Amino acid sequence: MKDLFEKIKLIYLPFLIIAIGFIFIYTFLHWFLFIKLDLFSVKEMLLKFWLPCGIPCILVYFFLRPRLKNLKFKDDNKSIFFLFMAVVVIALPTMIAQEYLITATGKLTPIETISEIPKHEKTKYYTLQKFYIDKKNIGVLNTANVSGKNNEYFDMLIYVAMPILENAKETSKHECKYWLGKKYSEQASNRLSNIEKQIRFKQFAKRIEQEFEHTDFNQFTYLELVGNTEDHDNFNSAIEQNTHYDLNKPILLEAHEEPFKNRNGKKLEWFLGSLGIGLLFWFILIFFTKLQPQSFRNSKIGEKSKLQSLKDTFDFLVPREDFYITPILINLNFFIFILMVCTGFGLFTFKGKDLLDWGANFRPFVEDGQWWRLLTSVFLHGGIMHLVSNMFGLYIVGLFLEPLLGKAKYLIIYLATGIFASLASIWWHNATVSVGASGAIFGLYGLFIALSFRKVFSPLLNKAYLIFSAIFVGYNLLMGLFGNIDNAAHIGGLISGFVIGCIIASHLKEEADFDNQ
Repeated sequence: MKDLFEKIKLIYLPFLIIAIGFIFIYTFLHWFLFIKLDLFSVKEMLLKFWLPCGIPCILVYFFLRPRLKNLKFKDDNKSIFFLFMAVVVIALPTMIAQEYLITATGKLTPIETISEIPKHEKTKYYTLQKFYIDKKNIGVLNTANVSGKNNEYFDMLIYVAMPILENAKETSKHECKYWLGKKYSEQASNRLSNIEKQIRFKQFAKRIEQEFEHTDFNQFTYLELVGNTEDHDNFNSAIEQNTHYDLNKPILLEAHEEPFKNRNGKKLEWFLGSLGIGLLFWFILIFFTKLQPQSFRNSKIGEKSKLQSLKDTFDFLVPREDFYITPILINLNFFIFILMVCTGFGLFTFKGKDLLDWGANFRPFVEDGQWWRLLTSVFLHGGIMHLVSNMFGLYIVGLFLEPLLGKAKYLIIYLATGIFASLASIWWHNATVSVGASGAIFGLYGLFIALSFRKVFSPLLNKAYLIFSAIFVGYNLLMGLFGNIDNAAHIGGLISGFVIGCIIASHLKEEADFDNQ
């Protein structure tokens, strides 16, 4: 019993304070800054998902992780599991609370006609008495993306934007500010061929066209203002496709048929339930884990400062004498990715249009004179998994190659093979949006393989490096056959790196022999 009280005091109570404190402080700031004051527009996904997930990771790492050292774990994996569950217990109720906050605080404003919206205080919901939905002069956007842990799903999406007018006579005008949005979606396997995907999308579009024709969009209870979301951006793109009405900062709304009082659903119950179950589960984890001996706990006090722990954790991102360029490249790739996430483009996947705006490789644009895309595309990534896997591969190969080549030569080869990879991509693909550092990384591995063949390294290391490089290259090329991966860029980078390696191998071998004398 004494140990239990000690564990509650040392670990569970601090965790409880962190969890409850973060949930309520974050929710209050969300309401006060972005709902009450409406200071500026932020992507809802950032407020409702990424920040509730990201900030708890930081809090748990710095404030809870040192306290978990008081527990006796058989291996590090169990302590990592404790940290992961702590983040989940905090993040999940926080995300549910944000959903509840938005619907619960949203006011319902009754208006007679759609043009009365500017005359009232801006609210989340509206009821409308007199209106006309113009189903003839609509805007439609057909789009698709991939989802899932390994991009295993092909998501087909159709966004339809319909003008909301006061009456049918207003269709003679060419101005419309208010639009009703309707989203249709269907999912298929991403392992289908491009031709099969096109067939599936055509079948999907035909079904939606028939469904749209038979739907009465006049039957709704209330309208909801569409927030700053990815759907909002896609509805705007759909509006741009209409040929009848001029664009004038359109305001988007979605229709709901259920009673307004049901808008919250069971979000509050889900919030309380997830918080209670999570806190109980984490208490059980603590209850069944033994404390370290008192002598061990005392010896750990002051062993490492928080600043030193932070330095050790992110040491791979800090440039040093013999490992300087690789951390800079990793930091630059992460920085650009974070900028894109904060701009609201997503996290797991980015749309091709957004990637093109940021400098993705695309043959028609390159042929039009935008040659800089051959280089800028090397520093862009299509999603978080794409980025992490590439940076891991870069880190591993950089550990071996950068000290051998030196800063200048290593950077030049990285950029050169990246450009060669981009050239291979546009040579092979007529109109494919291509991004990623993998072409340049494959170039480094191609160089690595060439140097191994030319026996630049010691015999034992030559064999180990060659096997590792072959596994890395073979696995990634194989994965490229089953997903939306640009193998042309991979092969272009690999070949260019291999050729460069063959050219400079003799010189590097002479330098190595000289150093060993």
